[in-house]
Amino acid sequence: MGKTALITGASSGLGAEYARQLAAKGADLVLVARDRAALDEIAVRLRRTYGVEVEVLAADLVKPRQRDRVVARVADAERPIEILVNNAGFGLPLAFESNDIEDEVRHLRLHVEVPMRLTHAALGAMLKRGHGRIVNVASVAAFIPRSTYGACKGWLVSFSRWANGRYRTRGVTVTAVCPGYTHTSFHERMGLGPGEEGVPGFMWLQASDVVAQSLRDVAHGVPVSIPSLRYKILVGLARFAPASLAARIGERGR
Repeated sequence: MGKTALITGASSGLGAEYARQLAAKGADLVLVARDRAALDEIAVRLRRTYGVEVEVLAADLVKPRQRDRVVARVADAERPIEILVNNAGFGLPLAFESNDIEDEVRHLRLHVEVPMRLTHAALGAMLKRGHGRIVNVASVAAFIPRSTYGACKGWLVSFSRWANGRYRTRGVTVTAVCPGYTHTSFHERMGLGPGEEGVPGFMWLQASDVVAQSLRDVAHGVPVSIPSLRYKILVGLARFAPASLAARIGERGR
């Protein structure tokens, strides 16, 4: 591939899988997450397995000074980023009224402000070169009312769809990836062990499948990627569901 990809939230889950699959295609990497030790471990493994260059950038993206270091790296024209994967995120309980409002604000900033800033930084350099790809990891929750998580992901999908139409003719594509429930550490970080998420087994996806399908869509410049047929059908049906029913569907699982 001969290109460099920067991935946020790269220490586990979908972020780590994007790193693995992009490295397998020959991309050099910049891995971003809070956990430096986890990033270093992944970097060693990827260098050894795929022979690519891997840069580690430990940063808490909701802290302005640390976030700005990542923004500067994305915008660095001397070390161009060809693929930006905005993947960092976390979940909160659905009971907005009971959540700490500062947690909600951090949630909003990480899911909306951070990818907006990084996308803006990436576009400046990519448009000058006339090529680049931006991947915004959203969720099928963008299409189904699901507290502030669905609202944040809905913004990301709408923005990505617009940006892809705006910049694709200039060589830069923007894709919102909308997976359903995927086997990662996402729910464990919310304190939910396997089987405690309230999700039927058939609804779960494998991270490797989600990433592989999404990268195929990214390669074709698809504005919204929904990995797996079952979730494509669910999203299609959700568009026609009454608001009250859609809200009840959104309450399922955690």
